Amino acid sequence: MVSKIITLVGESPVSWEEATTNLIKEAQSSLRGITRIRVAEFDVKMEHEKVSTFRVKADVAFKVEA
Repeated sequence: MVSKIITLVGESPVSWEEATTNLIKEAQSSLRGITRIRVAEFDVKMEHEKVSTFRVKADVAFKVEA
């Protein structure tokens, strides 16, 4: 088996948990054969000195189809 790994960023105005859920849902809707998702980084976007967006960066591994 051969796997490919891509990096995705999920966002949410509510929480890192929701940002992660959004990332997973989007990955599942566009990729087949996901074998692993590793959240690598958390950060936030700031606007007017307040948190406006929670972000997660994740590596998504999936099987390469022949």
